[in-house]
Amino acid sequence: MKNAGVERMARIKSDKPKGVLKPPPGGEGSHYARYHPSPDLEFFVEHYWIVQWNLTGQEPRLQETLPHPSIHLVFQRHSSRVVGVVTGRFSILLSGRDGVFGIKFLPGAFYPFLKSPVSRITNKVLCLTDVFDVDVHTLEDAIMSQTCDYKMIELAEAFLRERLPDRDEKVPEVRRIVERILTDREITSVDDVVDRTGMNKRALQRLFSRYVGASPKWVIKRYRLLEAAEQLASNQPADLSRLAVDLGYFDQAHFIKDFKSIVGKSPAEFAKSTALEP
Repeated sequence: MKNAGVERMARIKSDKPKGVLKPPPGGEGSHYARYHPSPDLEFFVEHYWIVQWNLTGQEPRLQETLPHPSIHLVFQRHSSRVVGVVTGRFSILLSGRDGVFGIKFLPGAFYPFLKSPVSRITNKVLCLTDVFDVDVHTLEDAIMSQTCDYKMIELAEAFLRERLPDRDEKVPEVRRIVERILTDREITSVDDVVDRTGMNKRALQRLFSRYVGASPKWVIKRYRLLEAAEQLASNQPADLSRLAVDLGYFDQAHFIKDFKSIVGKSPAEFAKSTALEP
């Protein structure tokens, strides 16, 4: 039975996710959804995400995404974990019948939980007990045994509320800077961020190392490449030279090199074979 109070709070997210290179598996027994957190957790959590798949009798499927500058807490039977910022392409091989429940923290908002520079876990996966005092097996079994999204969210939010740190005053500042990078397409270099914030470049780099787990330069490049992928997947003819310049590249060759190193395909190959789908 669904918990009515949680259901009212946990609003489903309807916007299109950015960076999903392949849609999650469909078919019977498969499910994908994202939910807003309850208001008292919005300072820390961007959203919850749930992926369930049934590939019984089918070949394993490689699921790939272009991660954002966020930390994820992932619950999965026998494999619950804290995932640091992934600077490359994130890939996971799905097989059989299984599922995961994830908590995506806002950029900068996991630092109060970790209480040490988030850059130390970049490109790393930690056990939950490395960060939280918790009986992992009991918690993951409680969450993953639920058949109702809202009940899973209720349990996850109870877990967070019991361990909520004080609200760090730097977190909103970090969020504002990251959001500015995301939305202001004219930001193509760290100097652009410095100009808009008035912050010393070295101080900005230290702030990102401590709170975000990736450099300002990386965050800029990642968001611009996400924009490029979306444009290329829109089925509209793309002028790669113009696109490279718009994204702050001095020449098309460097843009193509960066795009291929992250996405795994050249822009032209990606445009032909892949679409970003919800």
